[in-house]
Amino acid sequence: MIPPSDFAARAGAVFEWIDRYLNHVREYPVKSQVQPGEVYGNIPAEAPRTAEPLERILADLDNIILPGITHWQHPNFHAYFPANGSVESLFGEFVTATLGAQCMIWETSPAAAELEQRMMEWLRQAMGLPESLEGVIQDSASSATLAALLTAREVATGFRSNEDGVPSGLRVYASAEAHSSIEKGMGVAGLGRKNLVKIPVDARGAMIPEALKEQIEADRAKGLTPIAVVACLGTTGTVAVDPLKDIAPIAKAQGLWLHVDAAFAGSALLLPEYAWMKEGMEDVDSFVFNPHKWLFTHFDCSVFFVKRADLLIRTFEILPEYLKTKTRGQVNDYRDWGVPLGRRFRALKLWFVIRGFGLEGLQNQLRKHIELNQYFTQQIEAMPGMELMQEPFLNFSCFRLSPPNLPPEDRNALNKELLERVNRDGSLFLTHTVLHGAYVLRALMAQTYLEKDDVDRSLAVLRRISAEFL
Repeated sequence: MIPPSDFAARAGAVFEWIDRYLNHVREYPVKSQVQPGEVYGNIPAEAPRTAEPLERILADLDNIILPGITHWQHPNFHAYFPANGSVESLFGEFVTATLGAQCMIWETSPAAAELEQRMMEWLRQAMGLPESLEGVIQDSASSATLAALLTAREVATGFRSNEDGVPSGLRVYASAEAHSSIEKGMGVAGLGRKNLVKIPVDARGAMIPEALKEQIEADRAKGLTPIAVVACLGTTGTVAVDPLKDIAPIAKAQGLWLHVDAAFAGSALLLPEYAWMKEGMEDVDSFVFNPHKWLFTHFDCSVFFVKRADLLIRTFEILPEYLKTKTRGQVNDYRDWGVPLGRRFRALKLWFVIRGFGLEGLQNQLRKHIELNQYFTQQIEAMPGMELMQEPFLNFSCFRLSPPNLPPEDRNALNKELLERVNRDGSLFLTHTVLHGAYVLRALMAQTYLEKDDVDRSLAVLRRISAEFL
């Protein structure tokens, strides 16, 4: 065991490792190339009986663990959605881990609760959200969406479901392109996955408001009970934006809870040119976006806003004797704002990031990624056999290889093989989606320290491997 008195003497090796990783991450294959069970087989079957030196642990970190890591901070990671960090956020995580605080209520660390409250106000103001919204940091958008569904359930049942159990026939509506966390949340909340009604989408992948209204009315006619609508600002497959300004009046007229999932694309609300995405936000009951996706803050940090914090608290609060305090009612005890009792000091890294970048710095970095995506898509369009499958949006694009002499029914298999070959190469990492029946490659220019040279390297790989297919 290393005593705190030896920290400075021993930490040098760890910080050297971190420094080396941050500055040489481009040298690793983006996607781990190990086979299933390979890392597991290299770890001893039994724990060591005596302490092992730090030097040996760091050596095994290099030799056993790193080969099994997919490098999410690699500039050529263009898959899924990013889980970005930054040096500023990393410093905040250092301090958070050093403090080791469990921030469940104000009494357990007043600074944690009050900094979180202020960070939510900073973001609300910077994003131009209604002042009626109050915020809390959750671990993920999945947890925030679950909190929204649970609150909507309680509101709709007069806060009886927590006591008596969930009645059948409570309906929730979301886009057919909505994230799987909504369906998962339906099951966890006891609402039942079959009661999530997926509303048809238009050619761009956005919910059709008229279809939503018709479905709600049809369900009411069947004796079912609509309780909530989930709108997406940036769907998982194609970053489609549901027309919130048209959906909000429907939810309001029907008396339904309106939750907005903007997990990835919500960061763009810091840019005035994307303010159109939040039209209708004044009628929203809850809203979530993830700074840990595209705001350069390490996972996990998900910002969840609610219009009526009292309804959220009533859904989750339980007050055993050991949590009673004299300050209750005067402060925010955030353990009552979601499922977990225990809470990390997540606000600290967000504080480091917002102050370290400044709002202008955050905006500049977001715009840089959008510009790099425009460059990427221009180059993709110029590649032989490549086609864009929709107009690029923000820092997202999707495309496929479509040789003119290849029958359309064979193009899905071709692009599956193309994606496999690209990811096996190790120089970049892409994932796919299915768009109107077509298997397409998707890419996000979103990694914090992405530069044009990195984009050019990705393009070079795509040119080389697609040429082999042509």
